[in-house]
Amino acid sequence: MIKKILLGMTLLMSMVSCTEDFTDWGKPQTNPQEDAVTFGNGSVAPVDVINLADVNTEKVKVASIVAPTSSNAAYTPNYKINFDGQSFDIDADGNMATAELTSYIVDKYGKRPTERDIDATLDAWVSNGSTAVKMATSATFQVKAIPEAPVIEEGYYLVGDMFTTEDVNGWTKEVAKAFKHSDKDVYEDPIFTVSFETTKADQYWKIIPKKNIDSGDLWAAGVVGPKVDGDDSMTGLLTNTEAKAGKIAKAGKYKLTINMMDYSYTLEEVNYDPFIYFIGATDGWKNAEQKLALVDDAKGVYTGYLYCADPNGWGNQFKFQRVAGSWDNEINSGAFSTFSGAATSEGGNIGVNAGEGVYYFDVNLSEGTITATKVETMGIIGGFNNWAGDAAMTWNAEEYCFEATNVGVTADGWKFRVNGGWDINLGGSLNNLTAGGSDLKVAGNTVKLYPTRKTSENIYCTVK
Repeated sequence: MIKKILLGMTLLMSMVSCTEDFTDWGKPQTNPQEDAVTFGNGSVAPVDVINLADVNTEKVKVASIVAPTSSNAAYTPNYKINFDGQSFDIDADGNMATAELTSYIVDKYGKRPTERDIDATLDAWVSNGSTAVKMATSATFQVKAIPEAPVIEEGYYLVGDMFTTEDVNGWTKEVAKAFKHSDKDVYEDPIFTVSFETTKADQYWKIIPKKNIDSGDLWAAGVVGPKVDGDDSMTGLLTNTEAKAGKIAKAGKYKLTINMMDYSYTLEEVNYDPFIYFIGATDGWKNAEQKLALVDDAKGVYTGYLYCADPNGWGNQFKFQRVAGSWDNEINSGAFSTFSGAATSEGGNIGVNAGEGVYYFDVNLSEGTITATKVETMGIIGGFNNWAGDAAMTWNAEEYCFEATNVGVTADGWKFRVNGGWDINLGGSLNNLTAGGSDLKVAGNTVKLYPTRKTSENIYCTVK
């Protein structure tokens, strides 16, 4: 048996005409067409630029191969094509799987339909059924390909009748309303949103690309709209070729979301609920008891305090529910284009990056923004300490409250404030504390502040 194995290996090694080192991926070249490169005593010739939008087959030709030869014609080599340290199967005619080429380009460069010049090498392998030996590695050549994707502009604006007044034309650059978008490349995140209000029925609209706004020529090529004029559907498809005007059938507040990867749109009539409910890792994704309150029903702004923790090691992440316990129409990271302070986007979930603790949140659903400020200190300041310095409070995770003992607040006025500043402070009445509320005028030594609305619709405190 040992003699047979040694004989097989000797035969394979005798077939090898040359073996070259693997060539690392380098900077893409810009030559329009390359000559054939060496491949042992064969060669590899690049093909023309591959536009993947025009490819509708499972395989695509990426090179023309003249096979290297071996001393034993009984063995037919198998081939691998190498991109940046990754290897893929390729047949003797130079065809590789279209899906693998597409996946490599998207993972490496993204979906933007720009020509990508990929440094490549080919390997030829021969096998006796039990042992494989690399017979030859080609010199570096380039595969040039363009991923399939529609035209997505860097930004969009909404114009229409709903912005028209006696003095203003709603179809002009001056009143065009910008869509919100994340800071990601538009081919990685093709979702744009805009919120607006119309006080009249049957209002027409179109979408203007940013390049038209910048040039001052709104009606240049690229205007986006439905395919049928006056389409009042709440969902549908868009076009940037001979686009027509959509129509909003009735007055109200709306959010328009467009997905420019598939050129679809969704119009939602917005009715903001009085609360949005926090659910996440803090309580094992089981209970939606903490909540933020609506403070601006025109813009959908919610504020309040939430205790964020990760007791199970799942990640300090969460979402919001519009109805406690219901996942219908949930509010996840996709609702926001801007994350500020400690707030983060976690691939569907929302997160905080400053560890366990209580955070003050400002959530604007119409603008798609969320800000989280960690409460490093919650303090009490007032006449009892000459409004100079804060009496420190500690967090009680069992009662979900901040508490202070022997603090000695007096009836001449005091307030709560966050992180030693006045940007975030609470006052008003004991049973309904509000941001920036008036001084509290109750005396006592033990103060407990319940900020998360877990057991009440209000932020409140007790004083004893």
